[in-house]
Formats: sequence, C-alpha cells, structure tokens
Amino acid sequence: MAMNRVPMTAQGAVKLREELEHLKTVERPRVIQAIAEARAHGDLKENAEYHAARESQGFIEGRIQEIESKLSVAQVIDVTQIENAGRVIFGATVSMIKTDTEEAVMYTIVGEDEADLNENKISVTSPISRAMVGKYVGDLIELKTEERVTIYEITKVEYI
Repeated sequence: MAMNRVPMTAQGAVKLREELEHLKTVERPRVIQAIAEARAHGDLKENAEYHAARESQGFIEGRIQEIESKLSVAQVIDVTQIENAGRVIFGATVSMIKTDTEEAVMYTIVGEDEADLNENKISVTSPISRAMVGKYVGDLIELKTEERVTIYEITKVEYI
C-alpha cells in the first residue's frame, strides 16, 4: 500500500530537520540529565522535578516521532529548481491585487504544516490556494465567501 506523499517546501523540510537535530542533540540529553539528577535526590513520589522532567521527556520524544513521521511522508518540492513559466504551483510566491480596492497581497503556497498567516504562507489546501493553482500572471481569481465575492488579479508569480 503506497503512502500518500505530503507536499512540503524545501524551506519547510530544512526547518523540521533543524528542529529534529536540536531535539536529539540538545533537548533529549538535557532532559535525561535532569531525570538522572532528580533520581539522585531520592524519593520519586514526592519529587516534582522528576515528574516535570519525565513529562518534558514525553513531549520531546513525541515531537521527535511526529517530525520523523512528517519527513518520512514528505514530498519535498524546491521551486527554485523548477523553470518559472509564470504559472502558480505549489511553493510559488504569488503577488495579486484586489480589483475593487487595489490592495496588494502576496502569498506563498506551502504544505499544511507550514502554513503561517503572519508570514503570508497559506496551505495548499486552502480555498485561495486552490483558486490560484494552475493560473498565470494576468489571470483573475474569484474568492467567494458568504458575505461577498472578491476578485484578485495575479500580478507576479515567483519561484523563490
């Protein structure tokens, strides 16, 4: 049975690998040391440091497994290696103008785990991404919400 590959940008994969490395080389040894020191203090039933360290260890090991699992199913896409024909694809950074207000917006289409509105990174599964993918510079996209329809014109597509 083939596993579903999950698209991830090259930057997203780098970030996860860095976090994994930090957890394995810094956090894991630190918490193991903390558990050893707490154990040395004797009675573990009353030992808050020991219980806190064990809980922390559980979070760290859980996060390590989560990252390893995400990386194992990731299909890493580096858009800088793809020839830019002006088409919106996964990983592209898209500049648009709202036709009614002339407001400029810019989004980068990323994997679900990488989405971060503060950085204008939107999930490939979001309605706006789905409306953009496959379109070209100069194309219009319509985004319907319950309140209104917003029309954007794509002004620039970058593979950065």
